[in-house]
Amino acid sequence: MKDLFIPELARIESIKIETRDIKTLRFMFQNEETGKIFRFSAGQFIELSVPRVGESTFCIASAPSDTGYIECSIKKVGRVTEAIHMLEVGNKIGIRGPYGNCFPMETLKGKNLIFVGGGIGLAPLRSLIREVLHKRKEFEDLMLIYGARTVSDLVYKDELDEWTKRSDLKTVLTVDPGGQSESWNGKVGFVPVVLRDVSAPRENSVVITCGPPIMIKFVLLTLREMGFNPSQIITTLEMKMKCGVGKCGRCNIGPFYVCKDGPVFTLEQIEGFVEEIF
Repeated sequence: MKDLFIPELARIESIKIETRDIKTLRFMFQNEETGKIFRFSAGQFIELSVPRVGESTFCIASAPSDTGYIECSIKKVGRVTEAIHMLEVGNKIGIRGPYGNCFPMETLKGKNLIFVGGGIGLAPLRSLIREVLHKRKEFEDLMLIYGARTVSDLVYKDELDEWTKRSDLKTVLTVDPGGQSESWNGKVGFVPVVLRDVSAPRENSVVITCGPPIMIKFVLLTLREMGFNPSQIITTLEMKMKCGVGKCGRCNIGPFYVCKDGPVFTLEQIEGFVEEIF
């Protein structure tokens, strides 16, 4: 982007309804049609703006290798997200970014990767998972543990079906007790509990987690009890971000500005003030 505070226009190419309150929107920049490509890394975020309504931060859910478009999965929770949910294919939206750091792809190469997600928190993990699958030979064993409150609250259902069928990605799906349907054949239990029960290798492994704050809090506690070192655990902190460039101060936590120093952190970096975050 040329200016930190001036959004570029993008066209909505497609809209997919994920759940009753989550939609995945695919965007294409007008200048990509003339050869200028929007480049980003897995883990980064953007600012989406709707004229006369406002703007909000959203993680990028597509992978850098998914060339020609970017995707964001948006949960309807407030004025800006409600306005975005009202948009249709062909409408224009403003985009600033990409901002923030990213998942450490070079560090992850040659490692066993364990992805732990909950609800809409699968969005940034999806970006990383898709990128890892694009470069599958560079990584060792892969495992995904993903859960939601109910079966209907699971996002990317078609993709989850595809991942479940893969032999090179162990996929474990779960819903909270009471959230299962008659046809549900996955696990029933909270994500941290399922994580403890699943045989997750600790040697040469990195765990990447994202989800509701309460889920992340207990996932981190569970991982420490399982013997994982703080340097082996990565999480994203996307709460409280507003301006995206460290000017408003809203996302200041400890010594960090989440939008500039994150949103990707190791537990080693944030362990001293985890309680303040979650």
